Amino acid sequence: MTTITIARLQKFTGHVSHEFLKFFPLCKPRVTALIVFTAMIGMFLATPNMVPLGLLLAATLGIGMASGAAAAFNCLIEQKIDARMARTRGRPLPTGQVTSMQTVVFASLLGGAGLAILYFLVNPLTMWLTLATFLGYAVIYTIFLKPATPLNIVIGGASGAMPPILGWAAVNNVVGPEALILFLIIFAWTPPHFWALALYRRKEYEKVGMPMLPVTHGEEFTRLHILLYTLILFGVALMPYGYGMSGLIYLAASLLLNTVFMVYAIKLYRSYSDDLSRSMFRYSILYLSLLFAALLIDHYWYFAL
Repeated sequence: MTTITIARLQKFTGHVSHEFLKFFPLCKPRVTALIVFTAMIGMFLATPNMVPLGLLLAATLGIGMASGAAAAFNCLIEQKIDARMARTRGRPLPTGQVTSMQTVVFASLLGGAGLAILYFLVNPLTMWLTLATFLGYAVIYTIFLKPATPLNIVIGGASGAMPPILGWAAVNNVVGPEALILFLIIFAWTPPHFWALALYRRKEYEKVGMPMLPVTHGEEFTRLHILLYTLILFGVALMPYGYGMSGLIYLAASLLLNTVFMVYAIKLYRSYSDDLSRSMFRYSILYLSLLFAALLIDHYWYFAL
């Protein structure tokens, strides 16, 4: 290979990498990473043994690609709103790094490829469940629920709670009660997680006319509901132990993590500040990651005995 050819290849590779980096933020990498993580936990919990490597890679890739595509469509639909909010105005569409048509093509190819991987390399059930999740988030939540009702995140939270079910179905080709318990944990976690964000971003949501709970019902009402949903989450998070799908390791971790979450909720209810709300939002992400990690550790510790 000549020096000129190598130089051209490096230039082409660099160009492709640059173009990809423009589209990558459309996939909301941090959100997608959490979705993929909880889906993987669902896969591992679905079997007492290790998940076959080929299945693990295919399911993880397919679910991740479909999730990224759904996020890209969300960015496409909300680009005018994103342009007016400090948190989102730096995304590729508002800044003009990519066009709407490019986003449609990118999301369609990414989502289609992800669904094809799930159908042919995992199983049809996982593909159909993933497609339903995709439509629930990109269409039902983004287009209909989010601009229409302050309960958008409660109802739409069902889509965000689906990844463990997808992971479970990928391994067992069925949806068991254990997977539904994992679903309920994320479903109960979503409102206090998102409303903590909505509280310290309430002025931005009010500016763009988005009917988030702090905008429509006020700060105090939202704080009360954060407290109530955190209490519900505390009970739901104990269900894996109560059902017998986890042991003392998970129970101890769950009690500790939920106690800290409750302390945040009580403090927020009694004496609000944007800094406290922001801290609770950040902790909520750590909480879910550690809770599911505890489930995984407990699961393999139990079967190793």
